[in-house]
Amino acid sequence: MTDTALSPRPRRVFLLGATGTIGRATAQALLARGHEVVCFVRPRAGDDPGRGLPAGVTVRTGDVTDPASLARDGFRGERFDALVSCLASRTGTPRDAWAIDHKAQSDALQAARAAGVSQAVLLSAICVQKPTLAFQQAKLAFEAELKTSGLTWSIVRPTAFFKSLSGQVERVKAGKPFLVFGDGRLTACKPISDADLGRFMADCLDDPALQNRVLPIGGPGPAITPRDQGEELFRLLGREPKFREVPVAMMDAIIAILSTLGRVIPRFRDKAEFARIGRYYGTESMLVLNPETGLYEAEATPEYGSDRLYDYYARLVRGEDRADLAEHAAF
Repeated sequence: MTDTALSPRPRRVFLLGATGTIGRATAQALLARGHEVVCFVRPRAGDDPGRGLPAGVTVRTGDVTDPASLARDGFRGERFDALVSCLASRTGTPRDAWAIDHKAQSDALQAARAAGVSQAVLLSAICVQKPTLAFQQAKLAFEAELKTSGLTWSIVRPTAFFKSLSGQVERVKAGKPFLVFGDGRLTACKPISDADLGRFMADCLDDPALQNRVLPIGGPGPAITPRDQGEELFRLLGREPKFREVPVAMMDAIIAILSTLGRVIPRFRDKAEFARIGRYYGTESMLVLNPETGLYEAEATPEYGSDRLYDYYARLVRGEDRADLAEHAAF
């Protein structure tokens, strides 16, 4: 569908995770297709509950981790046609992951079914192909539940986001080196913008080819490595490339130390998990994984949209855009 194409069957959509950058883009795409969108968000004292959501959505506040609040404050005994979830844990620690990526999603699914929902679109992550971390296991547990729910479902597994690959723009602008694991060519991805991903999420409601399927999806163009990204940033700034290579072994040593400390000091457990997450993203590609060869394949990773990471970098360098890093700042 095009950006402005109306849905042949506009529906009433209950949207979770709407205040994240991808959630906002998805809300915009759903509105553009003619759907009625109700966003369920967390209340914040003294803050606009809409928090940058597009005009035209209905905003309701409550606690997504409380099944009673979901029913009372969110669905309110009303009928809905579809559930779209961009919900994700903020930290990825085991407690947070199982509370949000699994239980809150599961509670929302049950409430949605009670409200008459017959279709669900879930934003997951491509990294669950090789699950070694708590948040990946929690996401997979809910994916399995959704597949057997009896609803028409779409599970969207995007590759890297523009914002997750923009954390070093300011340090490079300040004259610092671009940090890479190993030589910077250990991994590759096909980054997808929030806007393109939001449109793809909206497509899932209307395109039968995208339903009852797990959908890995990336942006347009060839796969790029961290070194490619750094070289492009230096080119845009008119500077000679300057990299600092971080040995993977050093990260392993940090993880080992934090894990040992975590056995006696609880706060170090989360720090160890953060380090494991960082190592994962530094050593595993965000591309489709061939289960037979164990290799990531750029050619097998579908592409969607028209936005390109390097155009986004150019806007950041010129000061025409701003990277909303939020929880992606560490990566």
